[in-house]
Amino acid sequence: YIALTIINIIFLLLGDMPLFEAVCTALGTAGTGGFGIKNDSIASYSPYLQTVLTVSMFLFGVNFTFFYYILIRRVRDAFKMEEVRWYFGIYTLAVILLMANLIYHGYAFGESLLHVTFQVASIMTTTGYATTDFNLWPEFSRGLMVCLMFIGACAGSTGGGIKVSRIMIYLKQVRKELIQQIHPRRVHVLKMDGKEIPHATAHSCNVLLMTYVVVFIASYLLISLDGFDTTTNFTAIVATLNNIGPGLEAVGPTCNFSAYSNLSKLVLCFDM
Repeated sequence: YIALTIINIIFLLLGDMPLFEAVCTALGTAGTGGFGIKNDSIASYSPYLQTVLTVSMFLFGVNFTFFYYILIRRVRDAFKMEEVRWYFGIYTLAVILLMANLIYHGYAFGESLLHVTFQVASIMTTTGYATTDFNLWPEFSRGLMVCLMFIGACAGSTGGGIKVSRIMIYLKQVRKELIQQIHPRRVHVLKMDGKEIPHATAHSCNVLLMTYVVVFIASYLLISLDGFDTTTNFTAIVATLNNIGPGLEAVGPTCNFSAYSNLSKLVLCFDM
């Protein structure tokens, strides 16, 4: 963690970012906290600096066991980690889909690539930095960004969200139940990285999901008393419960949560 933070600072300094800004930005990236020291977050920095932060955010969203395997020269084991492969895959697929959607709606390729790779890394790792107002993107792109907010980063990383590993377990459980509906006598064991997932682990994931849903619904109903539109309220809960930062509409990347009442702010504090 410390080594990656120092490397990040060095690369930011090489892009002519002042030392104070480099340290603050690197710490915000490492902890996936995402508070920019400028009002436009990262938008006013050069494409080089934005690219450095894209790579840094992506790396801090990886399970740190991956880096441990690399440090002890077990590179093959590192890339065998199922969660890491899913993380890489989700990121790549999201970038491709967003690029296709933006280009279809007339956005330039180069600018789209820069913003999409940055924003997907920022949202997936729950850092919350922004280089553009993705609230203005086409509806499909906005919807996909919200989905990424739920997924989050890997377990064992500094990112938030439900975590890729839990999403994997939920999908594996759904697959198991569907298979058992078709083949009732078949014994299907949940596995990750070739090892059996203990029943207690799967159970705790299910309890977390149910708790998540209950808190989400209760929070949404409470802040709806303020009268904001559905998208604003929904993404406000998504942004705070998953530790993202920005949502959509009135709580988008260029806005904030100041218009909410004191009661709603307490609810959102609780969610965070």
